Amino acid sequence: MRAFWLSLCFLGLSTLALASPHFPALTGHVVDNARVLSPSVHEELERTLADYERRTANQVAVVTVPSLEGDTIEEYGYQLGRFWGLGQKGKDNGALLLVAPKERKVRIEVGYGLEPVLTDALSSEIIRGIIVPAFRSGDMEQGIVKGTQAMLSVLGGESISGASAASSPEQVSKLQAVLCLLFLIGFIIFSLHHPFVAAYLLSSSRFGSSGFGGSGWSGGFSGGGGGFGGGGASGSW
Repeated sequence: MRAFWLSLCFLGLSTLALASPHFPALTGHVVDNARVLSPSVHEELERTLADYERRTANQVAVVTVPSLEGDTIEEYGYQLGRFWGLGQKGKDNGALLLVAPKERKVRIEVGYGLEPVLTDALSSEIIRGIIVPAFRSGDMEQGIVKGTQAMLSVLGGESISGASAASSPEQVSKLQAVLCLLFLIGFIIFSLHHPFVAAYLLSSSRFGSSGFGGSGWSGGFSGGGGGFGGGGASGSW
């Protein structure tokens, strides 16, 4: 019976894999498959994001794709973030700027760990106030460059157009500590009332997992297994 359920799960995962879009390889911090960036801008963005990762350990990537292959940009960005595994496993400190020129769509996808800082509201502000106006004027390069710079500024606790970022990294750490403490207290109370269920959860390998993570792409640059939950914002022009 166990073998039957394992086979069924494997079949389901295989079906999902076949149904998923053909994602680009993670060859660097900048993956310009739609060919909208000049070589000089591509190289400068790559240096900027690589330096940012060295200083903060956060992984931020920029990707342009020729087509979303029939997917919504929200689903494509979420699945791509998981597939690449941007960010560190357990910290989930990855983010992605996705541009689809054919569909005229743009999205900022944010990993779990950065959502309290690069919030949905601030991601939307970056798209509506910085990226989309540049795209509409025909300057995709500046839209991508300025949008990326704005993302890094917010992640550093700086403001955009007079609006301050929601939380500094230190505030996020304190919030995570409080949430962990509340979770621990809640689990202890639950254990007192349901000891057998608690024992099962503790013995289960599923307990304590941190969302969905990707394995990344083998090579000189790869994701660290960070997880994504659909946080971010989208726009069109």
